[in-house]
Amino acid sequence: MLRLMRQRHGWLTYILAVATLCASAAQPVMARRRPIEVPNAAVQRDLVYKRVNGIALTLDLYRPEEVSGLLPVIVCIHGGHWDAGGKERCPAVTLVQDGYAVASIDYRLTRTAPFPAQIEDCKAAVRWIRANASNHHLDPDHIGAWGYSAGGHLAALLGTSGGVPELEGSGDNMQYSSRVQAVCDVAGPADLPAMTNLGPKRMFAIEALLGGPLEKDKAKAITASPIHYVSKDDPPFLIVHGEGDRVIPVEQSQRFYEALQKAGVNATLKILPVGHQAVQMDALKDAEVFFDATLKKR
Repeated sequence: MLRLMRQRHGWLTYILAVATLCASAAQPVMARRRPIEVPNAAVQRDLVYKRVNGIALTLDLYRPEEVSGLLPVIVCIHGGHWDAGGKERCPAVTLVQDGYAVASIDYRLTRTAPFPAQIEDCKAAVRWIRANASNHHLDPDHIGAWGYSAGGHLAALLGTSGGVPELEGSGDNMQYSSRVQAVCDVAGPADLPAMTNLGPKRMFAIEALLGGPLEKDKAKAITASPIHYVSKDDPPFLIVHGEGDRVIPVEQSQRFYEALQKAGVNATLKILPVGHQAVQMDALKDAEVFFDATLKKR
């Protein structure tokens, strides 16, 4: 009996230790998912903007607490290699303090669906904003996009692929336009076929996006590249990239900027002396000035 009690005590101690370890390991994950707090902002969380294949896609809508007139809107698109991240951790939501409504969106990750699901969801979010603008004091004619890394790629696609049928998707609110009036692309890839020799992890992310090896489906890689759709009717662009970026080569933004300029698009390129992670925070001030110039009524 004494031996049995000791065995049970040992197992209980082991179970408690494992539970404590698991709880402590889970805390950083929970911390990463905690939404950014914005002073003096009214927030509506988990608004469903699209349902697809049994999945409800949601956005968090941030607005100033006191609203007079219609608010210009910024669609905030998170990064994370297209297979991670979420709407809770989009730093651009702080732009609500400058008089914007900010819609921070979730989209289908590559573990759920490959491209073009991600850009279809972003376009659906823009259409939802226009369809529901009158209910939330939003200006449907002044919508911008801000994205970082994978989100920068999707924001850039929003800007260059307006009206491209194969990327529009389907569902509700199709009578509304998915075009945006300004884009801030922070460290986003723009020309996927040119992204080779980046290391296994980054190449895996691109292949997951495309649904297969880049070398075997270059046509789809071109279809997923913002640079492929550049035309003179694209909205103004601010492109921000870190000079020391070891995740997305700065040459991606340089080539994208050159293509936009060649097409006659109003584009600005800012190269900052930072790496991939730091650039998203350092870009916020430039983004505020850019959106003030492109989205606010004069």
